[in-house]
Amino acid sequence: MDKNTTAIEPAPKQDPAIKRWLVSVFIDFYKVFQFVARFFREVFFPPYEFKEVMKQCYEVGVRSLTIISVTAFIIGVIFTKQSRPSLSEFGATSWLPRLVSIAIMRALAPLITAIICAGKVGSSIGAELGSMRVTEQIDAMEVSGTKPFKYLVVTRVLATSITVPILATYAGLIALIGGYVNVAQNEGTSYTTFMEQVFEPLNFVDFTSSLAKSIVFGFTIGVVGCYQGYNSTKGTEGVGKAANMAVVTAMFLVFIEEVIIVQIFGWFR
Repeated sequence: MDKNTTAIEPAPKQDPAIKRWLVSVFIDFYKVFQFVARFFREVFFPPYEFKEVMKQCYEVGVRSLTIISVTAFIIGVIFTKQSRPSLSEFGATSWLPRLVSIAIMRALAPLITAIICAGKVGSSIGAELGSMRVTEQIDAMEVSGTKPFKYLVVTRVLATSITVPILATYAGLIALIGGYVNVAQNEGTSYTTFMEQVFEPLNFVDFTSSLAKSIVFGFTIGVVGCYQGYNSTKGTEGVGKAANMAVVTAMFLVFIEEVIIVQIFGWFR
């Protein structure tokens, strides 16, 4: 062979494991897209399951009030207590109500509410629909001519999208009360003065961003829980996996959405 001739090296072979993983990821994304698109097709056309939506709102909202109340109050107390030493170094403890209001209303209230609902509501939806799938109750509904997707999925996603913003607003108010308790105990600030200082730094963009985040978080929790449960397989093992994946995936997406929405509304401030 001529020394000046360069041998052509064969192209490296692709790892079949990586190829299979990429294919499965794209298939999963396609299935999720189909699931969400089907929700938007079903939600605007009759029959409208108003009674089931109200029932699910009760399950999501009223049954979560206790844990939301306790958690929000503790967060308000702890955040105020931990922020005081830093402000006292600069003699700015009078700014504590403003700091608490900005932190709670802009970020903590929607985020903490979403995390609690992802753990409590998301797992409940995933386990409930998963058990219905593996026991063939959903298949029986399809055979009988009813629309299980509208009755089981649309109603629950609507319920979480409606209820989570209400719970987030409630959590924000309870957290502010927790902050007031700590401020009043250490600073002697009156309730009227505290509330005036709390709402002074807030504007329309703050309330709008908080509401938008809560709606998106609620929608995400509902869609993820329903998707994992509705597509559950492998018997009781699949039910547990659906509940676990609903919590983990919903929390991960909530944090991603938090970053994106904060960036978007940051352009309007």
